[in-house]
Amino acid sequence: MLLQEIVEIASRSKRGIAVEDASRQLTYGQVLKLAAVMRTTICRLTDCPRVGIVLPASSMFPAVFLGVLWAKRIAVPLNFLLASDELVNIVKDAGLDLVITVKHFSDLMSELPVRTVYLEDLPLKRGLLWVSITPRPALPEVSPDDTALILYTSGTTGQPKGVELTHRNLASNCKNTISALNIDPRQRFLNMLPPFHVFGLTANVLVPMYMGAYVYAVPRFSPAVVARIVAKQRITVLLAIPSMFAALLRTKSTNADTFESVRIAISGGEPLSDAVRNAFRDRFNLLLREGYGLTETSPVVCICTDAYHRERTVGKVIPGTKIRLINEDDQRCPDGVDGEIQVQGPSVMKGYYNRLEETAKVMTKDGWYLTGDVGQLDADGFLSITGRVKDMIIVGGENVFPREIEDVLESHEAVLQAAVIGQPDDLRGEVPIAFVILSPGSEVDVSELKILAKKKLAGFKVPRRIIFSESLPTGPTGKILKRALASLL
Repeated sequence: MLLQEIVEIASRSKRGIAVEDASRQLTYGQVLKLAAVMRTTICRLTDCPRVGIVLPASSMFPAVFLGVLWAKRIAVPLNFLLASDELVNIVKDAGLDLVITVKHFSDLMSELPVRTVYLEDLPLKRGLLWVSITPRPALPEVSPDDTALILYTSGTTGQPKGVELTHRNLASNCKNTISALNIDPRQRFLNMLPPFHVFGLTANVLVPMYMGAYVYAVPRFSPAVVARIVAKQRITVLLAIPSMFAALLRTKSTNADTFESVRIAISGGEPLSDAVRNAFRDRFNLLLREGYGLTETSPVVCICTDAYHRERTVGKVIPGTKIRLINEDDQRCPDGVDGEIQVQGPSVMKGYYNRLEETAKVMTKDGWYLTGDVGQLDADGFLSITGRVKDMIIVGGENVFPREIEDVLESHEAVLQAAVIGQPDDLRGEVPIAFVILSPGSEVDVSELKILAKKKLAGFKVPRRIIFSESLPTGPTGKILKRALASLL
């Protein structure tokens, strides 16, 4: 299903440029030939049904990924930003015996109990010659519900879990996202997200391939480099996380013309502050829209589009997917009332790899996935994310969601980004503590922010402390790690 459809699209677009990076440019025809070479290599080297991939966003990643599927194996992209001990645990959990990578990661790979194959050591030119003069290998027969991909979650709420995504999950999410955005093969994507993250893999690798569109891949995010590429390559689709957009604002090389080619700019992965949204609109005349998704949903659930956009929301649910908001009494929430977001549809994961009990905790018998995120629906069907069930702070018996406080702090013109966590307190159980990054060149003191908070929030929600910082601890994709913030107190 997934592989077959991509191969058909790539065959029709074989002369079009599929992916480019600083070292090479590949047509769709070349990607298919390289994928066939990787398929033969994998079949020769291992019988294991799962194959690890340690590659950044690059011209070679699509070929390796498709080659794994062509060999009728499950792709397991690994987070190369993790410590070696963390990766060892993931390699063992996934039962890998082969990882495909490049020599840039040789030091890291030497620490892992797995066979390593470096792309630089493979006779790719000879392999390309062979596949050019022989019939294309037959595509494997797979069920739409067979696992195509295992992605390990970041582990912000515990040990990383392997999310099993099927061929149907990924194919449906690609097609429904394309439909929601109403985009076509003429789009030019910039991929600056790591492909071990579902946002980077689905939105910036698979979605373009489902259209035969162009992608420029950046293996390591650098705001100055990204800004230059956007302008030079006339990028039209820019998908990133808020921290990346905030970093682009701080780049001196950007000007009013840098993003003039961009038609669609979507922020996801964490909340987008008004400060970043407004700065992009005022400085670059570019509207940053928001979307919402999770690894377990392949990922896109909701997205703001040309037709359906409302600021401070993540848009409406994409075609084929359903959401509902459920309160603590397991009842549906009326409009404007907080509830846990639950998702049902063809993009919802198969489950957590080898973790039946943990899968059962988040999946209902009729197929609803319990996200753990808290949100509100308005009367027009736009979803707003208000917090996470597990991020909730309990102050003197009152429930406080950090996002509510963060929104107030970020409404101040001097604040670029805010993150709020709970700190244990002998009298009230917990109290909110805020970490704040100021906009470049801006100044504000703690007392002014506290006055703002007191005007906008109930007294128990006002941060006990406000801590200014030049940066905050982030995960592989730039998402703020709130567990790490606690160590800074």
